[in-house]
Amino acid sequence: MNILVLNCGSSSLRFQIIETDLELIDRDADRRLAVGHIDRVGGQALITAQAEGHPATRQAMPIRDHRAAVDWVLRWVISPDSQIDHIHSLADIHGVGHRVVHGGEKFQKSVTINREVLDGIEDCMELAPLHNPSNLKGIYAATELLGSGVPQVAVFDTAFHSTMPDTSFLYGIPYQFYRRHKIRRYGFHGTSHRYIAYRYRQIRNIEREDVNIITLHLGNGCSACAIKNGQSFDTSMGFTPLEGLLMGTRSGDLDPSVLEYLSHKEGFSLSQIDTLLNKQSGLLGLSGLTGDMRELLEEEAENQDRRARLAIEIFCRRVKKYIGAYWTEMGGADAVIFTGGIGENSAPVRQRICNGLEHLGLTLHLDRNAGVQAGDKGEISTDESRLKAFVIPTNEELLIARDTIRVIVDAPRRW
Repeated sequence: MNILVLNCGSSSLRFQIIETDLELIDRDADRRLAVGHIDRVGGQALITAQAEGHPATRQAMPIRDHRAAVDWVLRWVISPDSQIDHIHSLADIHGVGHRVVHGGEKFQKSVTINREVLDGIEDCMELAPLHNPSNLKGIYAATELLGSGVPQVAVFDTAFHSTMPDTSFLYGIPYQFYRRHKIRRYGFHGTSHRYIAYRYRQIRNIEREDVNIITLHLGNGCSACAIKNGQSFDTSMGFTPLEGLLMGTRSGDLDPSVLEYLSHKEGFSLSQIDTLLNKQSGLLGLSGLTGDMRELLEEEAENQDRRARLAIEIFCRRVKKYIGAYWTEMGGADAVIFTGGIGENSAPVRQRICNGLEHLGLTLHLDRNAGVQAGDKGEISTDESRLKAFVIPTNEELLIARDTIRVIVDAPRRW
């Protein structure tokens, strides 16, 4: 079966076509047929699309909204120019899997999209006002363009973290606000953390219940997850994706009193403070240069820029702090897993994070760490390490496609 995976952002659309079914999942033989993205939706969009084994198509053209973006994707997918194997018409698309950022407490596993589900996603919009509306636009566009006969499935970022105990997800504020407004830790990047846990148990040839690891999704957005007995036990992102680790433009953990202080001193409104913490902080705010870790590492190496070094060190120290906290909270862990754009590709950042963790039993193997190339997976700790370290590339789109198949055929599933 050919599954179209859609990830709609506020001004972007990312897609993949993945050939998969239960047999291919069992053999780990799913095949990506095409991949692409459309940026700057709502204006002069930048489009990149590529069928597997063929050169990429790149163009710029006006794309007024998400419906027009999905329409362009579908037209390209079935056109002879795309050269996608086994796809010649819309009838060759057998299902659509949608990434949905927030499922609240209502959605704890992937589900077939119907009117009730759409209402539930809309109910969660106030919890994710920047994400769920865009996710819904993609769902409505695909339904209109493909028709109601093509099954569509919602896969929620928050679902994997639904196993957290209340001691992990409740905040130290009056309990009535949880009862009334569901103010709690939800966690995000759940699809990525879940995929990494799956890949880890494949590498180690163990059962889900034997997975006790700390996963680090490090990119422009960053989160850590304590996975105990194969389930999310705690995670760094909270009520929103702002909490936790230092990120590209997000502050991460912050004393809430800073908000009132900034409002008093600078005259900022709550909206301005929200923009400051989400889009002007993190690596960008500390360095005053960029939120891109690659550029900061270059600045540090070439120009010995003090603030670039400071931003990198605070980033790494915050990650190290969460590793130590989760290791203690879990009563020990078997491995630390790096993933995401920074986690997979930056050996210097991995080295800085792992340095000083010897007392937990983790000693970095410098050659192994330096030898991991983009797209590779592998162990980067020494053979003697009690706490292992691995690099495992994430693949959220593959997991969304697999969940879509499982939901369509009603196969047993945990999430």
